[in-house]
Amino acid sequence: MTLILFDTPGRKLLYPFTSTHAIADIRTGIFTIKERWEKLTGQQVYILTEPYLQTKYPAIPSGKKVFVNASVIGEQSVVSQIMNLRADEALVKDGEVIAGVSSTADEWGFGAIIAEKFKTRIPCTLELKRIKYPWDIFLLNRDMLHHDFKWVKENHEQQPVVAPYGWVAPENIFIEDGAILSHCFINASGGPVYLASDTVIMEGCMIRGPFAMGRGSTLKMGTRIYGATTIGPCCMVGGEIKNAVIMGYSNKAHDGYLGDSVIGEWCNLGAGTSNSNVRNDAGMVYMNKGQSDRVAIGLKCGLLMGDYSRSAINTSFNTGTFAGVSANIFGQGFAPKYLPDFTWGFSQRYIFEKAIEHIANWKKLKAHDLTSTDIHILEHLYKQIML
Repeated sequence: MTLILFDTPGRKLLYPFTSTHAIADIRTGIFTIKERWEKLTGQQVYILTEPYLQTKYPAIPSGKKVFVNASVIGEQSVVSQIMNLRADEALVKDGEVIAGVSSTADEWGFGAIIAEKFKTRIPCTLELKRIKYPWDIFLLNRDMLHHDFKWVKENHEQQPVVAPYGWVAPENIFIEDGAILSHCFINASGGPVYLASDTVIMEGCMIRGPFAMGRGSTLKMGTRIYGATTIGPCCMVGGEIKNAVIMGYSNKAHDGYLGDSVIGEWCNLGAGTSNSNVRNDAGMVYMNKGQSDRVAIGLKCGLLMGDYSRSAINTSFNTGTFAGVSANIFGQGFAPKYLPDFTWGFSQRYIFEKAIEHIANWKKLKAHDLTSTDIHILEHLYKQIML
């Protein structure tokens, strides 16, 4: 049966990262949610999301299907229970479908996978890891780095790491073939360190685990990394980073601090850009934009930035700042704590044609093209804010 990760209407709570992606594309730990389910099940995984995004993903084959709530992090205990479900059975927690098996070859649309559609509803008693809010991405990152590193060690062979330059806990370091490291220091005593193929670690970098770095990414000279941090594929990174996730294809190439933050794809943080991650009164950080009610995040939260957004040199972001999709951020003083999609400066609106031109230029720098599907998604988002 075909395995499908499905989005629910609650996906809007993951703004801005689900504006341009299905939930399954979110990266935490080493892998995206989709990649992790594929590795655990050994089969191709399909995606069911909102209609304006669905054309971004391969068509779902006809026939019987196993649906899995995309917000659920794949772990072996969850996979085992789901794979034991029979036709027309659903695993339900707090009234929400965690997984279900269709009994027919009928098509299922976005928002249609609800408990009432299944004849048998089985209570889910497992403790689930789920990504329901954007800050869950960095809050779960430490656990998922440990989880994913264990999977890598069990399923891939590597040569033993010789510990040069006084590296600490080399048994917790996994370096794929093709990675290039020059006179850097790695301390994996607090968590594992994973470096994918074609990564480059330049001279003077200091890394504390847990840490993962995706294929083709680079740490520039003197970069300081604190766990738990994930750098996705094809990123250029420098300065100081702590407990952050950079999804992929983005740059933070110069000095500046990024902490307790999530940066989407195709973003660029200008030289000297920094964020605060703790309030001056050390109080609770709340989110009250883009959510139905004010939601407590925790004592630490930095910058949450959607795809295609950029900041000018020396931009300062306050604690708990949300930047939407395709925001070109510049201005005097601290940036506002909420920067909507297609913001120009701090408060103006980006001209759509200019935004598309600039995104295409940034993609060309990494030898990629802006596709017609990308443009249609961005146009849909732009029309929403113009209403």
